[in-house]
Amino acid sequence: MATNACKKGQVKVNDTIVKPSREAYPMDTIVVRKNQIDYRLTVLDIPSSRVGAKLVGMYRKDTTPKEAFETDELLKFAKDYYRKKGTGRPTKKDRRQIKGYWDSPNNEDEE
Repeated sequence: MATNACKKGQVKVNDTIVKPSREAYPMDTIVVRKNQIDYRLTVLDIPSSRVGAKLVGMYRKDTTPKEAFETDELLKFAKDYYRKKGTGRPTKKDRRQIKGYWDSPNNEDEE
């Protein structure tokens, strides 16, 4: 996943797009773009040997600004209210709800 992100240009070290083989050094700033958020990480130290995922937090500091997460919340709200109910063609989700309504046993015709 990291290799693909580097090849797509979603990973920067010190504001420079890097290749997957680039090594990180202490005090490097790494910017990773994921889900429309730019995560900023600062390398504090390099471990002498491989460590587990739970211990990685000791060697990096997350400096992502709070505004990045607030923007993500606003995008979620914008997507919810993109189209007003009853205007335009029904979406795939709307069609599923309509089909579920007509197929439910409570809506049988009176005979």
